[in-house]
Amino acid sequence: METLAEKLEKGYIWLSVFVLLAFVAALTYSSVVLAIVVPGNDGQIVPKPGETLFAAVSRTKPFDQPGVRQTGPGTYDVVILGQAWMFNPGAIELPVGAEVTFLGTSIDIDHGLYIPGTTVNIMLLPGQVAKQKYRFTRPGEYRMICHEYCGMLHHQMTGTLTVK
Repeated sequence: METLAEKLEKGYIWLSVFVLLAFVAALTYSSVVLAIVVPGNDGQIVPKPGETLFAAVSRTKPFDQPGVRQTGPGTYDVVILGQAWMFNPGAIELPVGAEVTFLGTSIDIDHGLYIPGTTVNIMLLPGQVAKQKYRFTRPGEYRMICHEYCGMLHHQMTGTLTVK
């Protein structure tokens, strides 16, 4: 005959198993159905001895010319730099249905690139190349927001992405 303590112990074990399965289901749902992925580290920009990170990023393609580039029919690369307290470029225009690959880095401190209403959420770390894809299916004006505290003017670090 089971004691009350044994019944409670089994109950807690089953509760723990249930919670673990719920977390696995939530992760599976978010990655498969919502297509949320963790942006990866797609490279690193390393300054030469005596060179600043700004100089290293400025000589490294494609970061030497931030902006929008069409790479094929309906596909675009958006090369973006985070720097105190602005995005470069600060305004981006894309057509509806564009499949966009964001390539980003920071030239000074940690920044973030978050576009509300989308799954675009990238950490812009100094010298680290971050990459994330997204398809813009709805026209409108989207805000680009820095989501990583970067100093006293962090609240003003915004930009716009217009989809026409």
